[in-house]
This record gives sequence, structure tokens and C-alpha cells, in this order.
Amino acid sequence: MSEKNITAVLGGWEGYTLGTVGRFEADEVRSRAEVNLELHPIRDHARICSGCGKACRSIHDTTERWIDDLPILGADTRLLVHRARVACPGCGPKLERLDWLEPYARITTRLALSVARLCQVLPIKHVADYYGLDWKTVKTIDKAYLGRTLGPIDLDGVTKLAMDEFAIQKGHRYATVVIDPTCKRVLWVGRGRSREEVRPFFQLLGAERCKRIQAVAMDMNAAYDLEVREHCPNAEVVYDLFHVAAKYGREVVDRVRIDEANRVKDDQPARKVIKGSRWLLLRNHDNIKKEEDRVRLAELLKANRSLLKVYVLKDDLKELWDYRHIGYATRFWQQWYQRAIRSRINPLKAFARKLKGYLPGILSHCRFPLHTSMLEGINNKIKVIKRMAYGFRDDAYFFLKIRAAFPGVWR
Repeated sequence: MSEKNITAVLGGWEGYTLGTVGRFEADEVRSRAEVNLELHPIRDHARICSGCGKACRSIHDTTERWIDDLPILGADTRLLVHRARVACPGCGPKLERLDWLEPYARITTRLALSVARLCQVLPIKHVADYYGLDWKTVKTIDKAYLGRTLGPIDLDGVTKLAMDEFAIQKGHRYATVVIDPTCKRVLWVGRGRSREEVRPFFQLLGAERCKRIQAVAMDMNAAYDLEVREHCPNAEVVYDLFHVAAKYGREVVDRVRIDEANRVKDDQPARKVIKGSRWLLLRNHDNIKKEEDRVRLAELLKANRSLLKVYVLKDDLKELWDYRHIGYATRFWQQWYQRAIRSRINPLKAFARKLKGYLPGILSHCRFPLHTSMLEGINNKIKVIKRMAYGFRDDAYFFLKIRAAFPGVWR
């Protein structure tokens, strides 16, 4: 077999031919085999100038450079490349352009592609250990690959949005994620959750596209609400069930449960039952599968009238999101509100009055049945991405990983 054919079989290093081959077993520190190959430029091969893109026949000079390539037969492969600079009539001495090696790269294009693909399923540290590369090299490769393949965010045709926050670091440090709920595509991720920190998304969206936004699903975050109303004049804010129910659980169920437990502090058995009933009271009734838990809940509600009221009103409140007619939903809300006010339970009355101010956003669900449960699933996946990497120090890289995980499911 000729040298040209051997080169094609082993690596396909276009424009170069295989010279000296050396092999040695790894030392005790690396404990891995390694193959060294020497590549020389083929004299009569037409070369492309990296400056103007024209073919050149003349070589100005060559320089030696060690390059990492994909493993051969299970051994790490290193190439000693005699890299050519062409004598371009128009540009002068210029490094030649190669499909398999970037101008100043220390690894081949195919190794970089393999590293980037493996980074989609494994942490950087594991990929670096697998290929025997530096951690920073692998991170740089993956970040460049994501930026190149994802490209700019396409915001054309977006008419609905969903916004939510997620914890990015300890110490109440958050980031905001914006998605297109129609296709589960992450549109934007930015650090923070204040008006100033989410404003760059609306600036990126632009005035014309902002006018086309019909609805935005969110929790009861005043910063999101105000920023949407300022930039998207035709959009309706939609408050989803998940966050309202969670808020009810914290401000009403937990508060009443603690008050009732303190009221019977002299009766330790009763106090213990009430204090240990938190998750029974917060869970949906249909999700309580164990018979013993159902019996415990029934006995608790039968023995405590206040807990019974807040539990029943909690389930009734969720029915508000089942309506698709604003008139019927408004009538249901008025009935629920009157029951809450007449309950004589202060935490419940305070919650009902506070929720009344958010009623337009709740009733918007009748026209735009959006919710952020999809975002909660995305937030869980974000936690997994962050945990796999043991955290990220580069926000731009982290946000690219999030975008890559949710490119959109088009129907």
C-alpha cells in the first residue's frame, strides 16, 4: 500500500503524507498508550491561501507543530505536522487553509467535533480525562461549537411567552429564562430577575415583535409584569395555577396549620398530628394513594374546622383555571371570594384580598390557557445540567448549554 493510501486510511490528512511513525507505551503517570505520527506536506499539492482563498503551488516555508487527533486503535494520537505557509502572489506568506485543522488550533477538526458531541452527554471533566486534554481546552471547544451550531436566536413569529426564574447560585442569586410555550424552545436566559435585568430580552425582541406578543405566562412577579406591560402593549399577562397554589400553601395552609398547632399546645398528641400534616394538606387529594394517609387526612379535617375550610377552598380555587368563559370564571371567583372573606380566618382573608388585585391576569387564562408547568420541568433540567458540571463559572457558556437542551419541539 502506498504512503498516500496509508495516509488516507489512517487519517485523511489532505495535502500531507505520512512520514516517521513512532510508538511508545505510557509512563506510570499517564497510564495510557500513545502514537506519534509525522506529517509532511505533499510537494505538488495545490494549497489554498487562508487570506484570499486562492490556490497556490508554492510553499514559502514550513513550521513544526504538535497536534492532537482522534485515538487510533485505542492509543492517543499526536501529530507532528510540518505546517506549510504558502507564497501567495496577492497576500504574501500566508498559512494554508485546511479542512481538517483550524489555522492556530492544537487539535484536529474531527477531534474537536467528537469532543463537542461528547460534551452534550458528559461533564467537561470526564470528556477531558477521556481524551487526555486540558479542561479549559474542552470547555473552549464546546462553547465555540454551541455558539456556532445554535447561532442567533430566531425571534420571528413568536406570539406567546412564558417567563420564570431559577436559582443560579447560593445566596438568593437567580436567573430568568424565557421560552416559547408553543414549542418548548428557550428563547433567552439572563442573570437576575429585576426589571433592569430582564429588559435586554425585550430590547432584543424589538418594538415590532413586542407588538405581536399576545400573552405572557408568569408567576406573580411584579418586575416581570411591569416590564411586559411597558414593552408589549398588546400582551395579556397570564398568572398560572402552579404559583398561585404554591403561594396559597405558604401563606394560608402553613400559617393556619401553625396557628392551630400553637392553639392546642397543651394537648401534645393533637399538636403533633397537626404539625406533621403539612404535606397531607398541600398535596392534591387525588395524589394521596395510601389508604392510611387518606384516613389521617379525613380525621384531621373532621377534628379541625379551620383546616377543613382552607383545605376545601384550596381545591375550589384550582377550579378557576378550568373555565374557558370569562363570565362564568368571574362568577365563580366572586363566590369563592365571598366564602374566603366570611371564613373568619385572617390568613385566608388576607390572601383573598391580595389575590383580587391579580384577578385580570388569572381570568386571562380563559383566553390563553398558558401555564408555567413546562417551565418548571425546564428548571428541573437546568438543575441537572448545573449539577452535572458541578456549577458553571461562565454565564454565557451555561446559558448556551440551556439553549442547546431545549431547541424546540415543533409540531
